[in-house]
Amino acid sequence: MGAIERNGYIFEPEYSVIEQNGAVHVYHNGEFVEELKFTFHGKYPEIDQIEQLVADYCRTNGI
Repeated sequence: MGAIERNGYIFEPEYSVIEQNGAVHVYHNGEFVEELKFTFHGKYPEIDQIEQLVADYCRTNGI
């Protein structure tokens, strides 16, 4: 799963299968903005779950 780009923002997901959690790191113009944490079940987080997290962040922050 690679980075997601939206309107100049880069969203880089990472996750731990052992701990069943992850985070999406948000960057704008190469600068770290914040970390969006999430949990999941199974071997991998669902791509739709991460895309929804990014969409919600963009909507909430007017991106």
